[in-house]
Amino acid sequence: MLDIDNQTLVELSNLEKLEEIALIVGQQKNIELLFVDEKTIQEINKIYRNQNKPTDVLSFPLDDMGIIDFLLGSIVICIPIAEKMAIKYGHTLEEEVALLFIHGILHLQGYDHEKDQGEHREAEKKWVEYFKLPSSLIVRAMEQ
Repeated sequence: MLDIDNQTLVELSNLEKLEEIALIVGQQKNIELLFVDEKTIQEINKIYRNQNKPTDVLSFPLDDMGIIDFLLGSIVICIPIAEKMAIKYGHTLEEEVALLFIHGILHLQGYDHEKDQGEHREAEKKWVEYFKLPSSLIVRAMEQ
């Protein structure tokens, strides 16, 4: 269900939580999850979103390519940015990665907080509460 490719030197614990999130939130579809550094995510962001800057998470839904039966898509998480955010908000790296992962899965399912009327925020809030995680990404961004 979840294929994790850690391209960083950071060892993450509690990968079982990510597998649980993938199973429940990801609707039992396969998800590719990559952990990368800031340089790599900046390159990906520049190529696919025309934004030449690092970001915390990127999602690439496979339904855009007509492959929807068993593959949901790919999510790329920048571990150094996740580490900084975990410190800033006072929780663990694993919790931050879980938040980013949920956020990314919802993007794979078609949610888009930049365009919708709060549906992404509500879905994210529901899953964050379900998994007993700290405040969601969209909620945090609105509070700043």
